[in-house]
Amino acid sequence: MDIAARAKQLAQPHAEQLGLTLWDVRFLKEGAHWYLRFWIDKPDGIGLDDCEALSRAIDQPLDDANFIQQQYSLEVCSPGIERELTRDEHFAQYIGSKIRVKMKHPPQELVGELTGYVAKTLTLACDDETHEITLKSAAWVKLYDDFDEA
Repeated sequence: MDIAARAKQLAQPHAEQLGLTLWDVRFLKEGAHWYLRFWIDKPDGIGLDDCEALSRAIDQPLDDANFIQQQYSLEVCSPGIERELTRDEHFAQYIGSKIRVKMKHPPQELVGELTGYVAKTLTLACDDETHEITLKSAAWVKLYDDFDEA
């Protein structure tokens, strides 16, 4: 089991006790530093107090478990309005929603409605076209916030 998966498993009961959902967990190297990042969510939105509460709840258990050899910074944050969709359950939850997909080759961005998701392939309805896009061909997939269009 990789570090992010172990950290998620350790943090899950603490998040549930606080009424939070673990949106994603990643162990990333950025420059010379390592980060263990938890993205959390709840139905009425996340505030700084929620991030602080989970951070305090998992800090000591992570130290006690001692499965991360590198020095790292622990971060707990909200996935935001334009959250990145990375897991099967994210795609299932947002079928019918407007999303943005940044394609790797050719580099372009598509915006449309997520109409389906099966076997790591999403179906995107854009105006009069439908695209079948594998996750491997996408740099990222995010919810689309049309706030600026209103």
